Amino acid sequence: MLKIKLLSITFFLISRISLFAQVEPPPVDTAKKPPAFDGVFRRGVAVDSSYKNVASGEFTPGKGFDLVRTKYGSLNFSLYAMARYLNQLPGNQTWTDHLGRQKEFVGRNDFYFHRAMLWFSGFVGTPKLTYTATVWTIMPTQQTLVYGNLQYRFNKHFKFGIGVAPNLSVRSMQGPFPFYASTDRTMGEESLRGGFTQGFFVTGEIVPKLLYTIMLGNNLSTLGIQASKETRNLSKSLTLVWMPTTGEYGPRGGISDFEYHRKAATRFGVSMVTSREDRFNNTGTPSPDNTQVRMTDGLLFFETGALADGVTVDQADYNMMSVDAGVKYRGFSAQLELYGRHLSDFAADGPVPLSSIKDYGYSLQISHMVIPKRLVLYGINSYFWDEFKRHPYEFGGGLNFYPVNSRSWRLNGQVMRVYKSSAGGTFGLYTAGQTGTTITLGTDILL
Repeated sequence: MLKIKLLSITFFLISRISLFAQVEPPPVDTAKKPPAFDGVFRRGVAVDSSYKNVASGEFTPGKGFDLVRTKYGSLNFSLYAMARYLNQLPGNQTWTDHLGRQKEFVGRNDFYFHRAMLWFSGFVGTPKLTYTATVWTIMPTQQTLVYGNLQYRFNKHFKFGIGVAPNLSVRSMQGPFPFYASTDRTMGEESLRGGFTQGFFVTGEIVPKLLYTIMLGNNLSTLGIQASKETRNLSKSLTLVWMPTTGEYGPRGGISDFEYHRKAATRFGVSMVTSREDRFNNTGTPSPDNTQVRMTDGLLFFETGALADGVTVDQADYNMMSVDAGVKYRGFSAQLELYGRHLSDFAADGPVPLSSIKDYGYSLQISHMVIPKRLVLYGINSYFWDEFKRHPYEFGGGLNFYPVNSRSWRLNGQVMRVYKSSAGGTFGLYTAGQTGTTITLGTDILL
């Protein structure tokens, strides 16, 4: 009887807790800038509890579900999940790296519940102090992590945070996840970009419609790097974003014009990253712990033999700059990004034939909403003018179908032609050296 009474009381208490799903708001006329969230939680008034996705990239929650909200603090739960089928054709081939060495390529043909992110977020004591704790898993790489950051907002001009955040190297590292044209980044972005690291960042509005973010981190990527292996060299990155017409670029600054802007929304950005990178393990180990830096033939820069047979580069300077420009208008969207990366000042255990490596490229994404709130068609093209004159590129496109007229659930299909892929790994859509066709079918949700 006591157990029954306890179960009854528990069920009653649970049934009295209100869980408010914060779904996307109805469309607004973006000819006028929508009022910005001022960071104040008002009892009894519906306000947007999601965080502005400027500096946190993949680590910013969706709108989610409010589990607890009091004047002392809050707890929100948000979820992202993606599953897909990936087929890289032809399934078996050989390719040649920049030193003329032949390598085998086995294309993927698999289904995966690819990744999931569970966000627990809210404020503590004051709405100015917010926290995010994230459970992140990538099934193809068998990685699972728990991480987060803390942020304090003084005013709209100055907010600082500490924890895991992105090196601000390319457009896709500045907020649009997961509202890419595809379910992942383009080959151009994936090839040269910095990663996510532990660090300190400051962000805010300089003047209306002009935003800044400055990031100081441990390195280009924190994945697989223990504190005992860190050097005293810190990564530095900066981005400026100007949105001169509407002062906004849609939720999370996503790529396609799902919101169907009635006035042209424009976005211009410039980003810079510099870091003295280390391979982070003994030069006697052929495979480096630093897997963020790749060359445009797809080889890991710090792996033994990357620049010369039997030679290992232990340290190098990484400098990158990108500029981007985008427009959205009545369901049409165009996004262009130009990249330049310079690797130099190599510290190696033997002679190497190059003193520096300079690579330049671009990515172009164009989309059109054929059926408002339902169907988007898009095309993607990336191309490189690289040090090795291999000129990797990709072109193709796909479609996004939204079954519930919301970005919260998407079905994606894509076909891409890839030539000498400069990106690699099982995280994204590309395998180093591939020349052929990649087919993907996927679905993702964001709550």
